Amino acid sequence: MARFILSFLFFAFVFYPSQAQIEGPIRISENQRFFQNKDGTPFFWLADTAWELFHRTTKEEAKYYLETRANQGFNVVQAVALAELDGLNTPNSYGNKPFLSLEPFLMNESYWEYVDDIVDLAKENGIHIALLPTWGDKLYKNSWGVGPEIFNENTAYEFGKWIGKRYADRKNLIWVLGGDRNPREGTKDAHIWNRMAEGILEEQKNDNPILITFHPQPNTPAGSSTWFHSENWLDFNMHQTGHCPNQATYRMITHDYDLKPVKPTLDGEPLYEEHPNCFNAKELGYSNPDDIRRIMYWNVFAGAAGQTYGCHAVWQMYTLDRSPINGPLKPWHISLDLPMANQVKHLKNLMLSMPYLSRIPDFNLVMDEQEDDEHFVIATRDQDWTYMMLYFPTGKAVSIDFSSFSGTLSAKWFDPRTGVSFDYTGAPISNEISLIEPPSRGKGNDWVLVVKNP
Repeated sequence: MARFILSFLFFAFVFYPSQAQIEGPIRISENQRFFQNKDGTPFFWLADTAWELFHRTTKEEAKYYLETRANQGFNVVQAVALAELDGLNTPNSYGNKPFLSLEPFLMNESYWEYVDDIVDLAKENGIHIALLPTWGDKLYKNSWGVGPEIFNENTAYEFGKWIGKRYADRKNLIWVLGGDRNPREGTKDAHIWNRMAEGILEEQKNDNPILITFHPQPNTPAGSSTWFHSENWLDFNMHQTGHCPNQATYRMITHDYDLKPVKPTLDGEPLYEEHPNCFNAKELGYSNPDDIRRIMYWNVFAGAAGQTYGCHAVWQMYTLDRSPINGPLKPWHISLDLPMANQVKHLKNLMLSMPYLSRIPDFNLVMDEQEDDEHFVIATRDQDWTYMMLYFPTGKAVSIDFSSFSGTLSAKWFDPRTGVSFDYTGAPISNEISLIEPPSRGKGNDWVLVVKNP
């Protein structure tokens, strides 16, 4: 009854999301650093993690979710076809499992038609689906995986071909292999993922090339690039920086940014909103927006091609009649409107407000000695020195080198909490080293200084 009422309430809502037109899959920019649309305009990856979207929603719920996220500025949703939470044995909301038989694979068309419908609904809302063919425990389990393990070199290839062919025509798709599992050393794990990618690519259409990446576990220095950077199928790298608040995540992005061949990189799973810090709510509490903002701005200013957001209740589509995973604080439909879900669009809008495809990180502009702690100030600029952005996580004053600019400089403060900008009123900024002091200081008082030649 509870689920019926919830579905009815969702169906009754009327939303008017922005209808961003999707003409084709996103592509890699000419400099290999970023993404762009088919027409060449920049595409800033702003994703939400909804791993259980296909498994734990009705169509009315999925529609409500996608329309809400579209209105909040998201343009990518990461979701899993063979879901994490017992996705092979527990049916979806309509009583369907993905397979009628596992030996041999016999697909349940009713299940996959629902996946089709949600991918199409996403496109109607201007959202790309970053589709994981499977969660990683279907290849090998760990402490929280329930399997069963169904993939080997042959079945991974066969499934890759099947799912690759089914979605080869989709204009709003991105492939994400992996699923929170790292290939184990001394095993064939990496080769099995290679075989799945091979199957997908064999069904790829030349006029509709769909990008592919790999979603790893955290606590690796290099994420997907650890195993697959040199593989031709890996179009861009992905990290999972994990669910602890105080990590120098920009160092992970920098690792990939410096690799050859050049490929885009991004954080595909950061600290989730309302997630127990380091999985230890009793001693460390739950995540808060300023920690999440810091991670996101650090990553993007370090050169990431975008950023993924996540909410702990939303990824698992938690409701009161479901067993909670790691202590979500409220049902998912309420958690859709948390602070960071509405603030993260300001990051996307800020980055796209300036020349984007020529943007580079610059760790040499901050002149003061810095520790890898929550106060770390980070800078990005374009190659032609027409603008610079500086992110101050806690409002700490630092000395900045403006000497490479030519001409008169103008500056504005940008508030990451509201997206509001206002004129810089401190000591005049000249073409030399200047001490910059943000409008306020302390935890939660993060600011961006935008400096440009007028």
